[in-house]
Amino acid sequence: MTYGDVRRILARIEPPPRLVDWSILACVLFEVGSGVLSFGAGAPSHWPLFELHTVVGLTLVFLLCYKFRRIRRRVTDSDLWDRATGLSVLTAAVAVSSLATGVWWVLGGNVRILSYWNLLNLHVGLGLALVPLVVLHLSTRFRTPTRADFEGRRTALKYGSLLVGGALLLRAQELVNAALDTGGRTRRFTGSKPIERDGLAPEGDVGVGNASFPVTSWVADDPDPVDSESWRLRVRGLVESPLELSAEALTADADTDRRVLLDCTSGWYAERDWRGVSLGDVLDAAGVTEAGRWVTVRSVTGYRWSFPTDEAREMLLATHVGGERLTHGHGFPCRLVAPDRRGFQWIKWVDSIEVRRRRDPAQWVAVLVSGFD
Repeated sequence: MTYGDVRRILARIEPPPRLVDWSILACVLFEVGSGVLSFGAGAPSHWPLFELHTVVGLTLVFLLCYKFRRIRRRVTDSDLWDRATGLSVLTAAVAVSSLATGVWWVLGGNVRILSYWNLLNLHVGLGLALVPLVVLHLSTRFRTPTRADFEGRRTALKYGSLLVGGALLLRAQELVNAALDTGGRTRRFTGSKPIERDGLAPEGDVGVGNASFPVTSWVADDPDPVDSESWRLRVRGLVESPLELSAEALTADADTDRRVLLDCTSGWYAERDWRGVSLGDVLDAAGVTEAGRWVTVRSVTGYRWSFPTDEAREMLLATHVGGERLTHGHGFPCRLVAPDRRGFQWIKWVDSIEVRRRRDPAQWVAVLVSGFD
């Protein structure tokens, strides 16, 4: 198949111009929405969300090619420039950069940015920035699709062909990773890579304990070291016997060992041995009432997250990792170990557990503002 054949095939499946523009907006909104949802999707059963995110992203590549081909003269010919041209160029640059960083990450690439961000963080940031830019761009060149744009089976077939093309590109990428043995081959379905590869691990002899994975915090969640003498773990809410445990008592009761994989939204994962107290045992000791359907685990910073009671029973209040007492950066005196949950839901510096009738409606606000004094 020649280059000319490929161009003719792509031309045959090109949607009407107005639909291309609105489809780009729909794809961007879907990508941002699915990307946000992916932060809380860590169970293997959630893999379709990540597959769809990738397929729609690759479909967006085709749509942008159609868009760029149509507008190239308006950009390259300075006589055709208007007040919206600068915004159009900026939007195009951010869109291409967002797609390129995502593809590069999937293929195994990575870069360090300001010693804190990596390529996946940059991809997320560019994706979030793209939404207002696309909306502003549409507002300057607003054209409502007509009924004729949607009529006929051909339009549906064209969109189906674009999605199939995105899926084929995804499979091609997987074959490239397998053939070249790139870092992308060892990614989880979430996109995260093993901490031992690609310079994601801390420097030096990483071992299996605290030094074997990075200290990360969500937004500004970074408290002063906790005083273990005055610290207490309080269990309250819809329980028959509220509890208050000291750090010494919690450590003395830490007799449950589990090997659990921590999948961080920063793009790495690490499977480690954790030791602590079963959250189910703590809930049993407090006596959860029949009305208790949700368990909210809270940090000393106010950061918190809610889990269904049955799921919470399978979690661990960890005091050790790899045989070592947790350091402050990793959540001393105790942190939550939540299997099949992403790292931002593994609450650190836990100081209270509340059994509730419903999930905490303010948890999304709490994770964004906790740590700001």
